[in-house]
Order: sequence, then C-alpha cells, then structure tokens
Amino acid sequence: MSTLPLAGVRVCDLTWIIAGPTATRVLADFGAEVIRVEHGQAVDAIRLGRPIVGDAPTLNNSGFFNYFNRNKKSMLLNTRHPMGGDVLRKLIAASDVVVENFSSRVMESWDLDYPQLREIRPDIIYCSVSGFGHSGRDRDFTTWGPTAQALSGLTIMSGLPGKPPAGWGYSYMDHTAGYSAAIAIMAALHHRNRTGEGQHIDMSQVEAGIVLTGPAVLDATVNGRPWRRAGMPPGNRAWEPRVAPHNTYACAGDDRWVAIAVMNDAEWQAMVRAMDDPEWALDPRFATNAGRLANQDELDERIETWTTEFTDYEVMELLQAAGVRAGVCQKASDRFERDPQLAARDWWHRLPHAELGESNYDGVVPKLSASPGVLRTASPLLGVHTHDVLRDVLGMNDDEIAEHEALGVLM
Repeated sequence: MSTLPLAGVRVCDLTWIIAGPTATRVLADFGAEVIRVEHGQAVDAIRLGRPIVGDAPTLNNSGFFNYFNRNKKSMLLNTRHPMGGDVLRKLIAASDVVVENFSSRVMESWDLDYPQLREIRPDIIYCSVSGFGHSGRDRDFTTWGPTAQALSGLTIMSGLPGKPPAGWGYSYMDHTAGYSAAIAIMAALHHRNRTGEGQHIDMSQVEAGIVLTGPAVLDATVNGRPWRRAGMPPGNRAWEPRVAPHNTYACAGDDRWVAIAVMNDAEWQAMVRAMDDPEWALDPRFATNAGRLANQDELDERIETWTTEFTDYEVMELLQAAGVRAGVCQKASDRFERDPQLAARDWWHRLPHAELGESNYDGVVPKLSASPGVLRTASPLLGVHTHDVLRDVLGMNDDEIAEHEALGVLM
C-alpha cells in the first residue's frame, strides 16, 4: 500500500496554462491520480511554450509544460462531441476532485456547474480557479496572472522610489492562486472524510493577491497614508522595520549581486568586523540605526565598494560566518550547478521522458518525514494514457474504445 498521503484520490484535471496545473501538480506530487483531460485540436498553450528542448517544437517537448505536469496522466477527449461529454461525466463520477481554471461561465456552458456536478457525484469536490471568482459584479471579466496582480494592488506596491509601478514581470498570481487552491482542496478532502460532504471551492486569483497587501492596507486605513508617496515603495530597502543596511549590492563578476539585511546595531558591528574594520565604517554617523538610515545612500555606496572586491558567494559566507543575514541573488544556473544546500537536501531529481530524454526536476515542497511526496513520472505525452483511463477507470472494452476513436471522440 502506498504511503503517499493522497494515494487513492482521483482528480479530473481540466486545467491549463499555469494556475490550475500548479494546484494539481501539488496533488500529484503527494500521490493523487491526476488525469489531465486534453483536446488535441485545442492543446494547452503551455505545451507550445518555451523553452523548447530540441530543434523544433512538438506537443511534448516544452520544458514549461514538463515542469508543471510531472506525475500526471493525459487522456484525449473531445468534450464538445456528445459522446465526449458522456465520457467526461463518467470520469467525473469516478473522481474525487474536479479542478478547472477557465473563465467563470465555461463549466456552466458545458452544463457542468457545481449543482450539475453534484448530480453526477453528490460528494464531489469542485475547485474553480478564475480571476474574480464565480460570483459578484466582475465574475465575467477575464484576467491573466499579471492583470490579477495589478487588480490585487500588488503591482502598484512594487518598484523603486519616485518611479512608476514596475510589476513583477511574471505570473506570480497564477502560482499563488494554484498553491492556495491545492491547500483548499486538501482541506475539503479532510472535511469530506469527516462528514461525507463535498463542496465547491471558488478560488479568486485577485483575492489570493489581496491577502499579500496587508501592510499597505493597514498603512492606509490606520495611518491614512497612501502606499505611493515620497520614498515609497522603498525598492530593496526595508520599510518596516526601517533598518539599514538593507539592500542588494553588486559583487565581483558580471551581474552578480548579494542581498544584505542588518537588523540592529549588534549585527552592524559584526558586519564591520567581517569587513575588517574599514575606517569609513567606524564613522559615528553609522554607529546607530538612526544614523545609518539618515545616511543610507552613502552607506550603500560604501558597502558596495567593499562587496565588489569579492564574489557574491564569498560575501555571503563572510557575513553569514559573522551572524549577518546575507544571501546570493542566485540565477537559475547557480541553483542547479553551485548551491550545496540544495544538493545536500536531495533537491534535484532526474526522470526519463520519451522525447526529452533524462530531464532534471525540482524536488517536492514541503518535505514530510513519514509520507514525503515522490517524483514518479515526467510530464505525460499528449493523450498517452487515453486507453488506460477508458479501460481501467471507466471500464470500457476494446470495442467501445475503438468505436469512440472512429467517431472522433478521442482526439
């Protein structure tokens, strides 16, 4: 019997792009049987996303898709075909969880909103991930990760003092909503184990972002201060608590940086000793946090003069040895090739893939001592498990499968 905590849980995965697949990836890593329902004539755009491994793109050699869809199965199904709709309903009846991240009316247009899903399986757990959720004035608005980030308030909170909002340049709200959805699904499974009841999880990406804006909301409601004001946002400097030094600093080499955070005067003195007591650091203006804040520009310039004499890893190791918070601003290649901590924690794993060959995968977060997640398979080739699912999960025989294939249902 499998020790994976979600072994025995079957997920009908109707997700695409990033937000939904992030949620189902977590479930798959911990043992759930996640069955991606795909349509060969309208493939998940991430299957064509960069980076492409090899000379030309196929539907199976996207590194992006491979990252989000390990440990999952893929079946082809034309859900617009009447017989395809019947097959999907049978799969839902055989599943514990249905997950999708379409616009809010799509499942309703398929006659598969939550009340109709409950008719198929009364205790079904249905998780929908959309920009605004399935209720309210804005439910029909469409979003993308960066637009959900903007609407949540996070974009206007980012950037450098005196500069326009910068945003984060990537779909962080897709990931955040996906992680929140995975947590909610596991909570719903626990609830069903205790009560026998399923439920609808209505996940809003915008709301997942709003919960990260607490400090700015408090500043506005309690202090009456807008977030964007003189000196705010603070860039890489700390704003609460206000401490210095707190920034990223250039190091020796091309585009190499280290982040340093000194939280009190004792840590500052430790940093001064680690820098070998340079004369400028003994200036009384820098002796207290208040003085360092008042002279922060000059302080940062002086520190960067020191950091550029060393590599980023040397700076980190010198300061960490002195008890000062410091970390290399690692690039992807650093994490893969140079980080001894990740190696010590068995972070990287290799799995075989029919088109990509042996590929590297990041580990499972978090690490459970008794029932840790396991990397079992690479991402599935498009539709590779179609016959297996129809036969083993839905009980169809070879003649029935052949008939569905001939009628264009399995495409």
